[in-house]
Amino acid sequence: MKRLLLVTALFAVAALAADVTGTWKATAEGPNGTMQRTFVFKVEGSKLTGETTSSMFGKSTITDGKVDGDNLSFTITVKFQDNEMKLNYQGKVSGNEIKFTVEMPGGGQTLEWLAKKVS
Repeated sequence: MKRLLLVTALFAVAALAADVTGTWKATAEGPNGTMQRTFVFKVEGSKLTGETTSSMFGKSTITDGKVDGDNLSFTITVKFQDNEMKLNYQGKVSGNEIKFTVEMPGGGQTLEWLAKKVS
């Protein structure tokens, strides 16, 4: 009986997580104009994995990814002028869109991204 309750609880938690699996195209307004980034997400339960690509930073692997209901979070590491930087993403899913806030290294600065599901 306890086992059945545990399995049921696990399925309930998984059912509550937003399904962001697939490809998403995102844009953000930066100091030098519009930036673009592509995300390819994979979700297993509440674990978020995948990769992201941008023309400025190339390809990065998603680490420490989590999905909690309509909220998701993850970290990527990018290389900029021979320095590695960790970028922390926090997002909220609404239909086929995700609004991300990205914390820049050094704290205090954030960037807003809007992603739309492609496939």
